[in-house]
Amino acid sequence: MARVTRTLTTPPASAAPTRTWSAVLFDLDGTIVDSASDITASLAHMFESLGLPVPDDDTLRSYVGPPLLDSLRMTAGFADAEAWEALNVYRDHYDRHLLRSPVFPGVAGVIELVHRAGIPIALATSKPESMATAVLEHAGLAQYFDVIAGASEDESRSTKADVVAEALRRLQAQGVDTAHAVMVGDRGYDTLGALANGVPTILVEWGYGSPDEAGDALAVVHSADQLRGLLVG
Repeated sequence: MARVTRTLTTPPASAAPTRTWSAVLFDLDGTIVDSASDITASLAHMFESLGLPVPDDDTLRSYVGPPLLDSLRMTAGFADAEAWEALNVYRDHYDRHLLRSPVFPGVAGVIELVHRAGIPIALATSKPESMATAVLEHAGLAQYFDVIAGASEDESRSTKADVVAEALRRLQAQGVDTAHAVMVGDRGYDTLGALANGVPTILVEWGYGSPDEAGDALAVVHSADQLRGLLVG
């Protein structure tokens, strides 16, 4: 199987996967779709609507990936009631624009190849499940996913660890062997959430993460072709 050419500080080359995966879990934002500009636009609208200063671009982008309710509490410093009000304002605006996000070049082809190879595919995203389903359907990719797992509307399931656990549970309910599953994501949150469930992660460079987030990843790829090589050979 092709070996990854690393351009970030990552695990050694010997860590590259050498077996066929029994299931592949994909993150959505920053991994499949380039949604950062739409997410940050809705965040800016949220702050403006609440009469608050709009953070700079770097701060807004830091909200992309982690569960938003947690970020509103920890990064914005909102109390619980304020965070829920802000989240509802954000969702209302984002729901009207979420179908604008394009699929990253080459990623749709990788997903189709994994499907054609007979490897079960699941989505594991911190985006609300209904929104994630709409995005995949709009992109013409929902047909390749055996499971679409996302955050619950009430945020009782929102951490990446909980979402990955739910994706694995649903795959197992379909009779899928998840003993050799792998996660594909772009942030350290993906890696940590997957590792909490005993699943290694391949990080993609085209997303919204930084080199500092790659330390616990199994491998890092900078192109869809490299990702294809690690998933299907």
